[in-house]
Amino acid sequence: MNSTLSLSQLGWQPVFQQQLTLDDYDHYTIARISEHHRSQYILLSEKGKITLEIHHSYQAMTVGDWVLIDSEQRLVRLLERASLFSRKAAGSKVSEQYIAANVDTLFIVCALNQDFNLSRIERYLSLAQEAKVEPVVVLTKRDLCDDGEEKRASVQALDPMLMIEMVNALEVADSEVLNCWCKPGKTVAFMGSSGVGKSTLINTLMGQAEQLTGGIREDDGKGRHTTTSRSLHFTPTGGVVIDTPGMRELQLADCADGVHTTFADIETLSQQCRFSDCHHQGEPGCAVQQALDEGVLEQRRLNNYFKLLAEQERNAASLKEKRDKEKQFARMCRTYQHHSRKEKKGY
Repeated sequence: MNSTLSLSQLGWQPVFQQQLTLDDYDHYTIARISEHHRSQYILLSEKGKITLEIHHSYQAMTVGDWVLIDSEQRLVRLLERASLFSRKAAGSKVSEQYIAANVDTLFIVCALNQDFNLSRIERYLSLAQEAKVEPVVVLTKRDLCDDGEEKRASVQALDPMLMIEMVNALEVADSEVLNCWCKPGKTVAFMGSSGVGKSTLINTLMGQAEQLTGGIREDDGKGRHTTTSRSLHFTPTGGVVIDTPGMRELQLADCADGVHTTFADIETLSQQCRFSDCHHQGEPGCAVQQALDEGVLEQRRLNNYFKLLAEQERNAASLKEKRDKEKQFARMCRTYQHHSRKEKKGY
């Protein structure tokens, strides 16, 4: 890939231009993070590729971010984001992990084989709604199942306005239906579990083997994890694509609005309950329970709604506690430094 690209080819939009002054244009280089490694970021700019070593003083950044770089290739500042995807870091670690920034459309990639999971799709939809990014569900491996249309209908039932495409990622004609979102200046992120076909799909869209791919395990139909880092790619149609590693664990945090929007049908039913503080656990006059009894609402969907609300609230509280402790420690350090300076001056 040519590392010298115009800003428009990199996905530059007016929302970023409005943050700059004439002085910024004269003295700094505008660049976009294309790769995030353990110790460095790889940036792309109109002047070519730039390597930026990660420093502890930098605020957290991720693939898709726009930054200003000075003549010594040092970070000047991070531009305000148009959108941001994040999650609670996997495992027991209490920290927030950024996934991708400045995305216009999220492709939620889900395989139609044994790995098909409606609750997982709802989880990704909540993430997209929180980031205020258009979601598109891409159902892959349709050649490996006989009930693709039935599964597609079950996804559509989550939201009648939801865009859904069903493809065989290896077929160019199938993948071309996604080109309408991969337009010049637009950024699309691919997210999904390991082995659902994200990298294969990107390869087909690119017309070349940009990303490594792996086959599926015969015992459970699940794919092998191949992408290990987030990265930018550029389609022949002019779109910018962000590939992300398969996420076996997507823990939501600070995502209440996204969950409420994704489960808007349950939110609407809740407003019809007799009691404003109804927990939908058997109280009289519960519209949600009535919808369950009448088959209008699935128990699985209600259970997932409760689960995601509780999960994001718990994780948000843990992250807030961590941030509060970090702020307290920073204040203590500043106070210590202040007293040390006074002692050296003999005050």
